[in-house]
Amino acid sequence: MSRPVTVLAILVCALIWGTTWFAITLQLGVVDPIVSIVWRFGLAAVVLFGFCALTRRPLRLSRVQHLAAVGQGAFVFAVSYGFVYAAEERVASAVVAVIFAALAFVNLVMFRLVERQKASAGAWQGAVLGICGVAVLSFGQLAGTGASAGSAPGLGIVLALVAVLASALGNWFAWRGQQAGAPVMAATAWAMAYGTAMLAAYGLATGVEWRVEATPAYVLSLLHLSLFGSVIAFGLYFTLAKQRGFALASYISALTPPIAVIMSVLFEGAEVGVTMLGGLALVLVGQVLLIRAPKAA
Repeated sequence: MSRPVTVLAILVCALIWGTTWFAITLQLGVVDPIVSIVWRFGLAAVVLFGFCALTRRPLRLSRVQHLAAVGQGAFVFAVSYGFVYAAEERVASAVVAVIFAALAFVNLVMFRLVERQKASAGAWQGAVLGICGVAVLSFGQLAGTGASAGSAPGLGIVLALVAVLASALGNWFAWRGQQAGAPVMAATAWAMAYGTAMLAAYGLATGVEWRVEATPAYVLSLLHLSLFGSVIAFGLYFTLAKQRGFALASYISALTPPIAVIMSVLFEGAEVGVTMLGGLALVLVGQVLLIRAPKAA
């Protein structure tokens, strides 16, 4: 993947995911978050399976590839998003978006420790700047000077950080599937299906109420999250990760905060302080360094 194509893929994902953080808040309230996530990724999985069938892309996976898809689905689409939705009930969506900038750093550390992958100095510098930006934002939020649109901000930050760790582990499973030769679109479709099944089983076990809120805000946000935030964005994300590595791909999360902040200020009444702006500046500079860094070896 050439650098211009890489930059374009990053920008498209950032634009989409920058709006999804606020769209998630439109799913909260009447419908249980677990149910909303099931609708979101269930619909996305159906669309992806249909896309693969129409374009005659292979859908069959080997046993090893299926096992990797199970892990990817469990941690990326079930555990991570379960904690994301819970976090957004407690802090502004922009705060969760900025915290996800830490994903690049976590991915670098995990792939270094588990797979012995080496990254360039520029990649580490970019990731460290990202984690510093997250730390600045978190401090501002806990001190009451950052964006805020919920209760229990400390718990919300913890939940968001757990979601980041779960996403990193899910990325490792996705990488294992790619190393086993799994096609990106088919593996993503299966992973979404597995994650949806796990969440549905959890919902049935805990007795959630299965319903849909028949309002334009809920339905339109669900369609946006499913088709754009899941099918298109995750398709691009995992394709980019296969070509350029998960550290660079995960740093898409560092480009989404400016958009997420604008959405949060306009629609959630969030206030942007000095620490919020400082955190954003750090993650954006880190993004530049990481894009320019060579691919991990």
